[in-house]
Amino acid sequence: MNLDDLSLLSQLDPQNMLAEIDNLPQQLATAWQLGQSLPLPQTDAPIERIVLSGMGGSAIGADLLAAYAAETCPVPVIVHRDYGLPAFANGPGTLLVASSHSGNTEETLDSFNTALQRGCAALAITTGGKLAQAAASANTPLWTFTHQGQPRAAVGYSFGLLLALFSRLRLIPDQVDEVAGAVESMRQQQANLRAEIPAALNPAKRYAGQLVGRWVTVFGSGALAPVARRWKTQINELAKAPANFEFLPEADHNALAALANPADLLQSRTLAMFLVAPSDHPRNRLRSEFTRQVFMLEGSNTDFYLAKGNSKLAHMFTALHFGDYLACYLAIAYQTDPALVEALAHLKDMLANTKDSNVS
Repeated sequence: MNLDDLSLLSQLDPQNMLAEIDNLPQQLATAWQLGQSLPLPQTDAPIERIVLSGMGGSAIGADLLAAYAAETCPVPVIVHRDYGLPAFANGPGTLLVASSHSGNTEETLDSFNTALQRGCAALAITTGGKLAQAAASANTPLWTFTHQGQPRAAVGYSFGLLLALFSRLRLIPDQVDEVAGAVESMRQQQANLRAEIPAALNPAKRYAGQLVGRWVTVFGSGALAPVARRWKTQINELAKAPANFEFLPEADHNALAALANPADLLQSRTLAMFLVAPSDHPRNRLRSEFTRQVFMLEGSNTDFYLAKGNSKLAHMFTALHFGDYLACYLAIAYQTDPALVEALAHLKDMLANTKDSNVS
């Protein structure tokens, strides 16, 4: 598959997922600015904990925010990917932020309704749908944005709006300079990643070529841990290919042992990709390098990506943006439409047509 054939790229990508990826820097900037003027939740008690409820493309923004805010946010932040809520999410000291791109994600709707029943403070982030209706009925702050594409292509909104919320609630320092720096770093990097840049000069195309026919495991630590998850999910959804992710240092306590069997598969059909950044904890930088050396000595294929920019936020989003390009090019290499997710749509239809929860 020739990734430099632009006419073939357009045939395989009729919904123009590549344009969505190209637009990520502007999307992040737009989301940050939009979040400065939307209504804040009014609470009767200090915020003691925050639960970010979402699934799929909406949840990854929450993962990124929780990791980014971990060193400065004074209250615990929990990402909830399920129905209901944990028992501790109760009363006005809990802020529940429900994020659903369509507004119709049933797990997120259930969490939102549970939060209202328990007297939690709540806020909804969505493009519309049932979540917007529920928030309006409950007189709960509603943050809406406009995006016509797939939820996974709206990560700039799902993260940027949360970043603005946390900043305005004074849970983290003001991020205006960090957002500007991250946007500029992504724009500088993407000059070499766009579709019109030939593979000989385009590292995302070259990395995609390495992944063809291989099951990739993406490793990340600290703020890049959720970015490793994002690489995995984008490879799944865009390229329709298997992948998994591991977090350091945890992976060195278990995954590192899994390099022996089956040897023929590990040495020919897998690839370990390590995401690293200058902002990583120094010991995790060492772990990443030493872990990659162990994989190589065991005969496994490895590579690494070094995040760009001068801040933690820039490191997160240049790494994420690179992974999005890579996954899209991998889809094209497999001659697969990166936008379609027929298997996921089929499962949603099955669930929508099944009213009885006691199914076998």
